[in-house]
Amino acid sequence: MTAAAQPVSAVETVLTVNNIEVVYDHVILVLKGVSLTVPKGGIVALLGANGAGKTTTLKAISNLLRAERGEVTKGSIEFNGERVDKLSPNELVRRGCIQVLEGRHCFGHLTIEENLLTGAFTRRDGNAAIRRDLEAIYEYFPRLKQRRTSMAGYTSGGEQQMCAIGRAMMSRPSMILLDEPSMGLAPQIVEEIFEIVRKLNATEGVSFLLAEQNTNMALKYATYGYILETGRVVMDGPAQMLRENEDVKEFYLGVSEGDRKSFRAVKSYKRRKRWLA
Repeated sequence: MTAAAQPVSAVETVLTVNNIEVVYDHVILVLKGVSLTVPKGGIVALLGANGAGKTTTLKAISNLLRAERGEVTKGSIEFNGERVDKLSPNELVRRGCIQVLEGRHCFGHLTIEENLLTGAFTRRDGNAAIRRDLEAIYEYFPRLKQRRTSMAGYTSGGEQQMCAIGRAMMSRPSMILLDEPSMGLAPQIVEEIFEIVRKLNATEGVSFLLAEQNTNMALKYATYGYILETGRVVMDGPAQMLRENEDVKEFYLGVSEGDRKSFRAVKSYKRRKRWLA
């Protein structure tokens, strides 16, 4: 699969989300002017608490909102320089952008290998190329090779997450939208999965937009981050800068400097944070 990787310029962007708004059921405004960019060959983290709008942002990009009676009502989404917000999800996959959904969503009645092969459904480059890529996936995910004949529904949560990422890689994407990969997994498994993501990024040149509540882990592996709150981007910057920001450390990383803040101080911070939003 390494033949697909290409050297890229740091200034090139694979994804541009420009000031989008998302509405569900023609009434409920969920995203309010969200803008972000993902550089080619980069790992970008989309951070925030549960309900902040991370999953909705990813589904807006992958065009899965219509299945949930949602739609992008304002703004634009460009992938590799072309508007894609009116495409169908399968057309976007053929162009090289695919989403790994929250909760993994493996086909429980199929084996691990059958699940991986479903990821190549849109490909037209022949069985030999697909088999080569399957063996490459097993190199990245040795656990999956050991469990290749096991029913996916009877494998562990970590193995199912690996299967979901491997299935996405079988479509030969240039970008993966990865939604909450650490959810429900033991810390050592989370670390293993993030290491594989970094290896795929470095070796295959795949860009990642990573939606994650585990801020500490996401900022460890990402190069840039955006923090969402109530459907708005309230802060963004290089991962190192966000890790060192006092507000991020206290409210997202659980690290506090000095004495514990009083309730009055916390209320003051929340008022300031809403002003920033």
